[in-house]
Amino acid sequence: MSVTVAVRSYTHSVTYVTDNILKSFKDIIRLSGLDPDRFVQQWDTLHNGIRTWIESQHLQRVVLEVFDPRSDALLGRWDVEITYGWSTDDGQFWVDTDAIKFAMQKAGVHPATASYSVKVTRKPGSAAVAGWSSTTLRSTSGLIEQRVGSTVEGSGLTGGFSYYRRV
Repeated sequence: MSVTVAVRSYTHSVTYVTDNILKSFKDIIRLSGLDPDRFVQQWDTLHNGIRTWIESQHLQRVVLEVFDPRSDALLGRWDVEITYGWSTDDGQFWVDTDAIKFAMQKAGVHPATASYSVKVTRKPGSAAVAGWSSTTLRSTSGLIEQRVGSTVEGSGLTGGFSYYRRV
């Protein structure tokens, strides 16, 4: 007689999805021709906020805005929409880095003088997290959205990527 015990942890899924969203953003920053140093320095704060809000299911979207620091005009944007699900089946954990790299080729590089910021949208009632403050998203006027699809999966918890580019 054989007995199999499987433990699935929602916390593990939250951490996996958070880690891979941030790793994907770091790759996007680097492959876009931007300097990832500031992003890496903010990693712990970004991770803490995103993980906290995914865990409480308040996080709706994580946004990477690339903008011209002189005019504050949006040059491009990457969004990750969070879909909450939980599977009691065998956990599926995967990241489609090829889809992100292919989308990067279509989105193109940005001027080296560009800057970037990470922002989130959350449901009302979310907890305050140190290092995060309220802000607004820049206008996407003049840009079109291109959906990449689900690129991060953590046992039913998914991150669906899209990007905005000039028309």
